[in-house]
Amino acid sequence: MKNMTQYVVYSVIVAAVLVSCTMGLLVLYSNNSEGQLSSSDNVRIHMIPYNIISDSSSPLGLKKFNSTDELRNFLLLAQERNTGQYPAMQTTGAVTMGPMMGAVVPAPMSGAINSVPTYSQNSMAAPVTTEGSTDYSTTNIQVSDVDEPDFLKNDGKYAYILSQDQLTIIDAYPADTAKIISKVGLDVKGQSLQNMFLNKDRLVIFYTGNDEQYSIPKYDYIPNTVYTPTTHAIVIDVSDRQNPKILKNYEVNGNYFNARMIGNYVYFISTSNVDYNNPIPPVVRQSSKAIMSPPVYYYDMPEPNYNFNTVTSFDIFGDKINSQTYLMGSTGTLYVSNDAIYIAYQKNYPYYYGVDEKDRFFHAIVPLLPDDIQNKIKSIDQSGLDPDTKWAQTSDLMQNIYNNMPQSDKTQLFDKIQRALQDYNTKAQDSTKTVIEKIAIDNGALKYVAQGQVPGYLLNQYSMDEFGNRFRVATTSQYYNSGNGNWQSNNVYVLDDSLNIVGSLDKIAPNEKIYSARFMGDKLYLVTFHRIDPFFVIDLSADTPRVLGALKIPGYSSYLHPYDENHIIGIGKEITQNEYGNSEPLGIKISLFDVSDVSNPVTVDTYEIGGPTSNSDVLSDPKALLFDKEKNILSIPIWTQQYVQPVPLGGGAIPSPVAANNWQGFYVFGVNPSHGFRLKGTVEHSNGTDYGYSQGSRSFYISDSLYTVTPSLMKINDLNDIGHELNQIPLDNTGKIIKYLPQ
Repeated sequence: MKNMTQYVVYSVIVAAVLVSCTMGLLVLYSNNSEGQLSSSDNVRIHMIPYNIISDSSSPLGLKKFNSTDELRNFLLLAQERNTGQYPAMQTTGAVTMGPMMGAVVPAPMSGAINSVPTYSQNSMAAPVTTEGSTDYSTTNIQVSDVDEPDFLKNDGKYAYILSQDQLTIIDAYPADTAKIISKVGLDVKGQSLQNMFLNKDRLVIFYTGNDEQYSIPKYDYIPNTVYTPTTHAIVIDVSDRQNPKILKNYEVNGNYFNARMIGNYVYFISTSNVDYNNPIPPVVRQSSKAIMSPPVYYYDMPEPNYNFNTVTSFDIFGDKINSQTYLMGSTGTLYVSNDAIYIAYQKNYPYYYGVDEKDRFFHAIVPLLPDDIQNKIKSIDQSGLDPDTKWAQTSDLMQNIYNNMPQSDKTQLFDKIQRALQDYNTKAQDSTKTVIEKIAIDNGALKYVAQGQVPGYLLNQYSMDEFGNRFRVATTSQYYNSGNGNWQSNNVYVLDDSLNIVGSLDKIAPNEKIYSARFMGDKLYLVTFHRIDPFFVIDLSADTPRVLGALKIPGYSSYLHPYDENHIIGIGKEITQNEYGNSEPLGIKISLFDVSDVSNPVTVDTYEIGGPTSNSDVLSDPKALLFDKEKNILSIPIWTQQYVQPVPLGGGAIPSPVAANNWQGFYVFGVNPSHGFRLKGTVEHSNGTDYGYSQGSRSFYISDSLYTVTPSLMKINDLNDIGHELNQIPLDNTGKIIKYLPQ
């Protein structure tokens, strides 16, 4: 009885700790106020009644787990079936959860604010006009009306910047009076804020926290602390820029992956590993209070490692929230249209449950064995024995044959098998597949639609596109041939609404791989690279893709951006061939392609910046690009490094080159479709001997002012005279941090 009393007391203490572990503490330090704020001053939580709704009908093949026990049994069977192939990831055991709830949708609040951002038909968000008729640029996005999160946002008056655990709010316009008006430190327990959305006077900020949870090991009684990643989506009211207030803090188990915003709805994805022995499905919380357990869906399709991929949607201005979890492979690439979320991930098949090895064995090896042995092997394969026993009996048969063969016959047989294996490998299919999961979306509603697969792997989100009732995908395939080594080629696939392949074009540019892709209506512009840069124009007006034209020039483009329907801007690297015939990179290269004659694309102009060590954020992150056709501005961040050769002293050995100068800043161009690029000027942010290259550079404009931002500095220049600096604002070590003191 005493032990039971201790256990109850301990459980009450643990429960109290869990309730008290809330997130969302704000620390405000501004130019105007240094007063201490308590958490109650900044956190306003709206508690609402939640109602369980029944699960909608599932698509053919998609299943839902009805309890955690059912989920655990599925995982343990999968683990047992593939012992030795894919070791399951083990984590600390936990208490078994009860039956899973269905989707939960709270009653919406009345009087919700409706705000839909306006974007152009190409990928760059169109200039937006505020009440004062001030136009401004926003984040470079892929799909019109589908906003993408970033660490910098602006509304034509104020700029919002995330850095580590801080939110900096700048009164950015007019330029000559621009200044920091507040810095907000969020209590994220040593983590970094990742990116955000801006919608009128609301910010939605994402980060992954390492949160504490408690579980009791099997047949034990004392809870253990388990640290698990949790995605936080914090909704902040910034109508009072000097006193931002947290409205909600949504928490979903798993690492933050990515997000999109359509109108007033945010859709975000979190991913987490699965403990095969004690799986704990994700839970949605609001300020540490559980509000729903998303249903967990799955396919009976084996995976090397299962993950929980949770899609959550919520209304920024209301209280509607929805969430679903899918047991699938690790999320790799995300594409979102106005109507659907596409989650893609990669599978490698040569070692995938031995499927390819078995096929090779029966098609290349077995036909060369004596007829009676062939029949016995086939009989064993068709029996009800488990796979290991089947192979043990098959192996015994084959070894008995070899032991009774003369050496010359055995050598001859092995030679035939080797040739047959080479022929098989030559005809072998791509070893890598991309799995695509489609989830329909509509004002926060989520409905799983279909799953499909295509050969090859994706480069990035720009390798996917939805157009009408078709989904198009560009992939690179890798083939493994024991005789000729590895080789690769590229493909384009057209899929229907159910993600069935209805058309394809494969083996484009053999022995090269995709470096950039851009879908524009019924055309695909594709860049592959090995030693030269083939720029392909591919027709997608019908289900069967076809190459219309190609242009080959040195170098490659890592990112393609539409100028208009007849011109494409490419940003990448120039390449030269060394004395050994190998490719060596040179400077950053921007290119303008004229595709008005689709059968004969031409290069209008190129511009090269820096040398082999030059780099630009745009090469890996298109959000770093600022382009506006009407404003005639193309701004890209650049980092260059120069080396000098020290003179040896006293006839000694020649020392290695050393870095003499690092330059970081922005190159700003005008673009003319007939003549190409004109350098309007450069904006220097640093010029020293430091070695570091800080990722995370952005530029935007408000009216006729150009704002360029690196981690430590914002500069404001005249858009019509780039050399004329209007203002600059240091971002590091500004403001005074006021530490939070518990009440």
